[in-house]
Amino acid sequence: MASSSPNLWVLLGLGIAGILIMTKKLKRAVRADFGAFIERLQLLPPPQPLPPKAPHPLTGLSFAVSDVFDVEGLVTGFGNPDWSRTHEPATRTCPVVAALVDGGATCVGKTVVDDMALGVSGENKHYESPTNPAAPARVPGIDTDGGVRLPAGNCAVVGFRPSHGTVSLSGVIPVSESLDTVGWFAKDPSVLRRVGHVLLQVPYAAQRKPRTFVIADDCFQLSKLPADRTQVVIKSIEKLYGRQVLRHENLGDYIKLKVPSLKTFSVGQSNGDGKSSPLGMLANAMQIIKCYEFRQNHNGWINSVKPTLDPVISAQLREASDLTDADIEKGRTIRIELRSAIDALVKDDGILVTPTALGPPPKLEAKESYSKEYLIQATTLSSVASMSGCCQVAVPLGVHEKCPVSLSLLARHGADRFLLDTLQSMYTSLQEQLDTASKPKVSSKAMTNEESANVAKEKGNQAFKDKQWQRAVGFYTEAIKLNSTNATYYSNRAAAYLEIGSYIQAEADCSQAIDLDKKNVKSYLRRGTSREMLGYYKEAMDDFGYALVLEPKNKRASQSLERLRKLFQ
Repeated sequence: MASSSPNLWVLLGLGIAGILIMTKKLKRAVRADFGAFIERLQLLPPPQPLPPKAPHPLTGLSFAVSDVFDVEGLVTGFGNPDWSRTHEPATRTCPVVAALVDGGATCVGKTVVDDMALGVSGENKHYESPTNPAAPARVPGIDTDGGVRLPAGNCAVVGFRPSHGTVSLSGVIPVSESLDTVGWFAKDPSVLRRVGHVLLQVPYAAQRKPRTFVIADDCFQLSKLPADRTQVVIKSIEKLYGRQVLRHENLGDYIKLKVPSLKTFSVGQSNGDGKSSPLGMLANAMQIIKCYEFRQNHNGWINSVKPTLDPVISAQLREASDLTDADIEKGRTIRIELRSAIDALVKDDGILVTPTALGPPPKLEAKESYSKEYLIQATTLSSVASMSGCCQVAVPLGVHEKCPVSLSLLARHGADRFLLDTLQSMYTSLQEQLDTASKPKVSSKAMTNEESANVAKEKGNQAFKDKQWQRAVGFYTEAIKLNSTNATYYSNRAAAYLEIGSYIQAEADCSQAIDLDKKNVKSYLRRGTSREMLGYYKEAMDDFGYALVLEPKNKRASQSLERLRKLFQ
C-alpha cells in the first residue's frame, strides 16, 4: 500500500495448508493463522470459461485484504472498534477485490490493520497483534506507512507498491489521497507479476532490459544491511546486464539539490535523530501531509464520536492541527519536484536500488516503535517512492542476526510493468548469488578482499565520473591493496593519473595492467598517451599500433598513431 495507505494483503501462495506447515517450524507457539484475520469469508471466482478460451489468470490463488477494503454485506472496520460500531455494512464490494475474484482468485478473509490505518508496526492496541512468520519476536509491520514494503521486508516476502493513481481506490477507506495506493504481497515474484497484470490492466508484451541501475550508496551506508548483501545485488546485476549499467549516487545529496522546496518545509523539524537530513526531512514531510489529509477526511467523525484512539495516533493528529494551507501547498510542491527528480535519475529504463528499511523490525511491544522518531526512521527510505508516486518492489535477501533482510528496486512513475518484469528476470539470479555468498568458503579472507576491492573500484569510478581525480586515485589504490592481480584497477588508476598530469605513475600502472592482461586495449592507449606526454614517441607509437592490432576499428588508436607519424615525416 502506499506510504500512508491501507494495504491489500494478498496471501497468494500461502493457503491455510502452507500456514499450518510453517507453524510447525517455529520455535514458539503461534496461532494457526498467525492471528492475521479479523474476519473469515469466502468470495469464490466465476466458473472457468470453456475451451479453447484460456482459464482465468489468477486461477488457484487465494488472498486476504486489510480491513479497509469494502466487501458487500460486511462492515469495513478501519482497525478501530468505534468505527465498526458507527458504520453500516458496505453495499458493494470494492473494484480491487472484485477484479481479483473475477480474475480467478478466492478471497478468504480480512486482516488486522493498524488503528485507523495510521501506524507502521502492525501492532493494534484494540486487537491482538498478528505474528511475524519470519521473526515471531518482531513486529510484522502489516500496514500503512510501509505501503507493503516494510511489512514485506519484515516478513521475508516480495511486496509491490504500484505508481500512485494506477490502481482504483474506490471502495477503500481513504487515509491520505496524496499517498494512498493499493499494494500486494506474495511469496513468488511470478505471482506478484500475475496479480499486477490484472490490477494494472496491462497487456503482456516483450520485456525491456534495464539500461541503468543506480546504487544509492548513502542509503546502504546508513542502513544496517550487511555488506555482503550489497555485493549479492551488484554481482547479480553484473551477471545479467554487465558492469556498464551500474552507477552510484548519493541519494540524499541528489534530493537536496533537485528538491529545493524541501528546505522551506520545516514544520515539525528538529535537530538530531536524522530528521535534518534530506531523506529524514522527506519522511517528516510525508507524515505531516498524511496526518493533514487524514484530518480533512475524518476529523468530523472523530469530533462527533470521540473514539478511543491509540495515544501515538492522537499525538500525530494534534501535530497536524496547526498546519496551514500554505504548509500543505509546500508539501505538494515537494512531491512534484521529487517525481521530476526521480524521473530524471532513472529515466524510462533505469532502476534505483536501496535497502527497504534502515534497520530490522523492532521487537514486539518495544517502546521505540511507539515514538515519532521511530516512525520517521522507519519510513525514511519508503518516503522516496511514496512522495514521488513512483513504483517500488521489496525483495527478500535472506536473514541477518535472525531478522529478514530486504532490498528495494524503484522505477519511475508509470513504469510498473517494467519493474515487475525486471524483478521476474532478476529474482532467480539474486537467490543464486545469495546462496553462493552463504556457502562456506575455502578462503573467506581472499573472497572478502576481492569483494571489498570491487566496492572500492566502483567508488573510484564514481569519483572519476564526478571529476574528483585525486579521490579516484585513492579508491583505486585501495582496490589494488586488496586485490593486486586485477588489471582493471591499475588501468583505471592510470586514467585518473593522466587527468592530474602524473604521467610517470600512469605509465607504470599501464605496464602493470598489461603484464596482467596482454589484451587490455585501454592500458595500451593510456600508456601510449603517457609516453607521448613524456616524449617517448616511438614507444607511444608502438602502444597505439598494438591497440589497433587488438581492435582494428579503434578510432582513438588510429588517430593518435596517425598524428605521431606525421610528426616524423
